[in-house]
This record gives sequence, C-alpha cells and structure tokens, in this order.
Amino acid sequence: GHGGLRPGLAAPRKLRPPASRGSGGAGSTGGSLMAPEGDTALGVVMRRSAGGARGRASRRWALALLCLAAAPGWLGASGSPSRRHWPEPYKRFDFRPKPDPYCQAKYTFCPTGSPIPVMKDDDDIEVFRLQTPVWEFKYGDLLGHLKIMHDAIGFRSTLTGKNYTVEWYELFQLGNCTFPHLRPEMDAPFWCNQGAACFFEGIDDAHWKENGTLVQVATISGNMFNKMAKWVKQDNETGIYYETWTVKASPEKGAETWFDSYDCSKFVLRTYNKLAEFGAEFKKIETNYTRIFLYSGEPTYLGNETSVFGPTGNKTLALAIKKFYYPFKPHLSTKEFLLSLLQIFDAVIVHRQFYLFYNFEYWFLPMKFPFIKITYEEIPLPNRNNTLSARRGSSHL
Repeated sequence: GHGGLRPGLAAPRKLRPPASRGSGGAGSTGGSLMAPEGDTALGVVMRRSAGGARGRASRRWALALLCLAAAPGWLGASGSPSRRHWPEPYKRFDFRPKPDPYCQAKYTFCPTGSPIPVMKDDDDIEVFRLQTPVWEFKYGDLLGHLKIMHDAIGFRSTLTGKNYTVEWYELFQLGNCTFPHLRPEMDAPFWCNQGAACFFEGIDDAHWKENGTLVQVATISGNMFNKMAKWVKQDNETGIYYETWTVKASPEKGAETWFDSYDCSKFVLRTYNKLAEFGAEFKKIETNYTRIFLYSGEPTYLGNETSVFGPTGNKTLALAIKKFYYPFKPHLSTKEFLLSLLQIFDAVIVHRQFYLFYNFEYWFLPMKFPFIKITYEEIPLPNRNNTLSARRGSSHL
C-alpha cells in the first residue's frame, strides 16, 4: 500500500504540468478529489496545493531504506508519562490545510479533476480489487517480487457501462511522508506530509492485470455507491496525512501494536468495511496487502514541535532528533548515500534508537530485533454480519 515510491531523490521543484500518469504508482490519468479552490460537483473535498540474525536484520533494514530512497518526489526528553492505550489513535482534523509552498511534488498528484458521479439507486455497481507493483509502469514487476504493492478500488456501472477508479496516496511522494527536511533557517524538522484520495473515470485494465490483480469482489447498488461517495469525502477531508510505518512489539501474532500505518491499503480496507456496513456482500477470496513494520519496546512520548524545538524546548533532545534524521536527507551522491546507510544502521540496529513522528508529535522507539520487516499478509474481505456486529458493539463503548 505504498504508492509513492520513486526512483532516486530530488530537490524541491515546481509542479509539472498535468501528466498522463498519476502519482501513486497507478499509472492512470485521473481526477482528484482535490477541488481547485472552488467547489466541484462533489463539494470541496480538499483544497488544492494542498551476526546471522543481525545480518538478516540489517539486510531487511537496508532494503526498506533503499525502497524509501527510491522516491525522487521527496523533495525531496522530557516526555510526559507513557500512554497506556495502544495503538495510539490516528488523529483526524476538521479540515485539510493548504500545504506550504515549499512542498512541491516532482510528479503531480492526481492531475485532472473529476467529481464522483451520483448513481441511480437501482444501478448494479461491480466492485473490483485493484493491485499492482509500486511503479509498475516504470519498473514492471520488479517491486512486485519484493511484494511492495499499491492498492486501489475499481467500480463499473452496469447501467452506463462506465468504469471508475478511486485510490489514496501521498501528495508529495513517500519520502516526504516518512522523513523531514532539515532546513537551515528553521530550528525544527520541516515535514511535507499529506495524503489524499483520487477519483477518476476509467480503469486501466492492462496496468492492473499485467503484474497485479484486477478481480471483482462484490456487487453493490447505486444507493450504496452514493453513500460511499459521501463517506469518502468526509474520510478524505479529516484524514490528511500519510503514515508509512506500523510499529509493533514483535512479529508474533497478538503482539501489541503501538502505531498503525495510514496508507493506500488502509484506505481500501476502510472503504470495503464501509461498504459492508451499507450492506455489501463480498466474495470469499484471498486478499493480501503490503505492510512495513518497525519493532520496538513501548514508545516514549517526547512532545510536539513547540515543546521540543521551541524557545523553552529541550535542546539536547532537539539535537538528537535532528541528528537522527540527518542521514535521510535527499539528493545524496552514491558515496554519501552509503555513508548515510552506515549511520542509520548504527543508530537503529546498533544503538536501537528510532524517532517517530506521528500525529504531529515525536516519539522515541527503543528498537528490538528483527527491527524492520516488509510483509505481504492476508487481510480477509469483510463479512457483512461481522461488520454490523462490531459496529453495534462499538456503539455501547
């Protein structure tokens, strides 16, 4: 579910004119749920501009870093007591803020505009699971061999015969969402991190089928589709930033999850669950998703930008965080990149330290073996009865 992996690193630059391919590895033209300052027919969804063991662990860590570094779009303790309720809830917002002009994508996010249509209530809408290797249009199935996949959903109206695609990915590519910029004129690390949904007419069959998946998973009514469209708008406006990592206590089943990711696959899963709440019946087929895990002991809350980097902040902690992020800086030479990998290995594997930025707050992760892992694991399609039961149960909490 990591749609913004890009080859190489790039410095900030102006947005290119609308291209024929979307930014999230989808390789399709499409209309964004981003409204160009005015309202679309859908409404304003978002505002524009918007040893053996150690050796194996180090190889996994290096692999993940190389994948992240493959993103040219990334322009690129004084702590309160430990929080007891895990995973830490993903923070939602009342509206989507306008991004800082510094944050410019190398590849334009969702180039053309297209509102979600209103379907007739009695229309039968076929729902398709779409999955392809990240940047399949550029690298073929290379990242597919590593099980690094991008996810989306397709729809087909049986009344009109028209197809549609909806997907969610980073506005400024994956590197920006995972690591900050250390700007000399600023005391605090500077983050370019937003993710958003993109809706456009058409399904690029060849793109999804060639090295990935295009399979029907359900049939819904036009009424269900219209309800989903309203939910997508709300979800997109309140869930504004991307989170690469899932952080757990260990790889073992049932281990505590400290933080959950928020990426393209999670959008697909949320949409499937919402459709099940609306009455959709899903087929019984296997569905797998890419996840990138960090493993640590219980995290320690460090503070937000003001409390850590502000005038009365902790200068020692602020320096430690900036020192940790320094090796992840963009546009490195090959020699600098290899040196940075050694520095990252020393911090994360040898000294077992990781500073996570989540909910616009900083956390310290005491890292544990195996440190990092990329998985391609099954998450079943929702069962309508189980989804409704869970929803009723949650209403009593």
